[in-house]
Amino acid sequence: MDKMLYVAMTGAKETLRAQAANSHNLANANTTGFRADLSAFQSRAVTGPGFASRVYATHSSTGWDDTTGAQISTGRNLDVAIKGKGFIAVADRDGNEAYTRAGDLHIDPSGELMTATGHQVLGDGGPISIPPNQSLSIAPDGTISIVGLGQTPNTTANVARIKLVNAPSTSFERSADGLFRTSDGSQLSSDASVQLAAGALESSNVNAADAMMTMIELSRRFELQVKAMRTVEDDGASSTKLLQTE
Repeated sequence: MDKMLYVAMTGAKETLRAQAANSHNLANANTTGFRADLSAFQSRAVTGPGFASRVYATHSSTGWDDTTGAQISTGRNLDVAIKGKGFIAVADRDGNEAYTRAGDLHIDPSGELMTATGHQVLGDGGPISIPPNQSLSIAPDGTISIVGLGQTPNTTANVARIKLVNAPSTSFERSADGLFRTSDGSQLSSDASVQLAAGALESSNVNAADAMMTMIELSRRFELQVKAMRTVEDDGASSTKLLQTE
């Protein structure tokens, strides 16, 4: 009975971990540029002295889904979506370079180009600062052009170029802050092949219907494992009672 109890207990614990990961995906189903977490169950033998008769369940992350989300047209000049593969370079809270797919940008009161989550957008020369202007546009290669205050509409100036990078998805790791970083901590060079779609945003690649179905399946699995633990408890009580009567 202890074997059954151990397997059921570890299964229930790891199912809760899987439910937390799935709930995180579902909560970000409407987050711009979000990439779903991937995870899987597997069984492992308990090591140590004695006969190898114990197995426990584990749940672990297997990376993230690099499928591109749908492009949603917004018409806003500071919204950009990456076409295909690639990332926008930003500065994290410590000032180090990191990467994101979220292109819902804005200009803060000091003129800095920022993401919606408050990270500075980087150009080839560092953080991008936008001078006062009466209109702004972002080209497919990330070049930012403005018409300065008091200038005619046909007078434009290129003020910066958003740093766009690309590398195999296996080269990136996602951190707790939602930003991506290279596995070895290195900075990537600009990649001219990465293109932007202006006036659009990339949606999350989470399939909400699938996530809901997974949530129901995991809930039923947890209930089954708890039921198994209760069965062990009942069997133990019955065995004790039989021994007492003898």
